[in-house]
Amino acid sequence: METRVAVIAIIVREGTQVAALNDLLHQYGPYIVGRMGVPYREKGVNIISVAMDAPGDVISALSGKLGRLEGVTAKTVYAPAGSV
Repeated sequence: METRVAVIAIIVREGTQVAALNDLLHQYGPYIVGRMGVPYREKGVNIISVAMDAPGDVISALSGKLGRLEGVTAKTVYAPAGSV
């Protein structure tokens, strides 16, 4: 199965969603290459980037599920096909 490399950028504005977000990331753990989180206290948000190597439908599924959480925004950037 062909995989893609992507980064999901996540902005968390609602702290009550952190447990649900972490549960989703745990479910997709086998596909996650790395994760970095930065609390931006002055603005009251958390910024998380998740690097993945997974089939495109798996990446899209995770991004969609994250984006449906209240107070969470998720956007995905894919590496160009065939570049990695």
